[in-house]
Amino acid sequence: MLETSPYAYAKACGIIGKSFIGKKISSLAGLRSLSELDRLIFPNQNGELSGREILADLEDRIVKKTVRQIMTIVNSFADPPELIARMIKTYEYSDLKACLQHIAGGKKEPPKISDIGRFGTVHFEAFPDLNAMLKNTEFKFLLSHDLKSIKAGMDIAPVETKIDTLYYNSLIKSLTQLPVGDRQVAQKILTDEISLRNCTWALRLRTYYHKTAAETVNNLMNIKLRDQTDGEKSSLAAEAVESLGFPLDSRPAWNGWKWENLLNPEEASVHWAADPRLFQNAASGYLYKLAMRCFHRVPSSVSSIFCFIKLKQFEEDLLTSIAEGLALGIESAGVFKLLEVA
Repeated sequence: MLETSPYAYAKACGIIGKSFIGKKISSLAGLRSLSELDRLIFPNQNGELSGREILADLEDRIVKKTVRQIMTIVNSFADPPELIARMIKTYEYSDLKACLQHIAGGKKEPPKISDIGRFGTVHFEAFPDLNAMLKNTEFKFLLSHDLKSIKAGMDIAPVETKIDTLYYNSLIKSLTQLPVGDRQVAQKILTDEISLRNCTWALRLRTYYHKTAAETVNNLMNIKLRDQTDGEKSSLAAEAVESLGFPLDSRPAWNGWKWENLLNPEEASVHWAADPRLFQNAASGYLYKLAMRCFHRVPSSVSSIFCFIKLKQFEEDLLTSIAEGLALGIESAGVFKLLEVA
């Protein structure tokens, strides 16, 4: 077993114990305003902003706090395992996609950028000059075709899919460096996450953008993984591709599908239609529970730190969702209901 330092695991346990997940999720119930949420998360800070300004500022502080806590653990390694180093780079991948969205949206100012220290490679200070931003990085291949003539109004979804595929492929590749016990835990979570992201995206493209099956397939992450038992490679887009043959308005047609239980249920006297938002929320809840169960399964291992990062990112998504709901006048209980958080 490839072990982490006892300090890293103990510190991760301490951070999780104080995070707004597990039993502490209940402390988020009953919130009615952004200021209440702000005081709960940052009790020692006095916010002076109001209106929409407090939302942007609060979300920025939530992300920065998450990154800071993750970096505390990652930096405890002099030379962190490739899987862990790659996971912290999820913020770089996300920030790059945000920059592309700003450019395609005609925005002159760059988005907020997360500081991941020594793990950062993109020159975000050169925004919006993509050639300068991506010089000597793993993303430079995008410049020759995909980003050669990016402009306002351009559909960047295909580029985002390539960036996501690059990220997940790097994580899958790094699994080979782990001992069997670590690899089984991390691989289970990763394969389910990739499959569910593909399925969610397929549902969204069909429901909201009325894409055909052929058009949808081109926007999926066709990542292949070798099975640990028979050695055969299988595509993690298989479940999403299978779903393209199911009608969006017939629940029985989905019977037997791998992720069937995450679909919105049928209701008496109500015409059923697949709901991408509810499916995404259910998928997020499934992955959260899986990471929570696996966090203590192999203590002081790389997989435990992998699960720690996943849990902190779940908390980040939950807190920012509540903040956005409160800004729209939806109390936290209402947000919980929308997100299907128990």
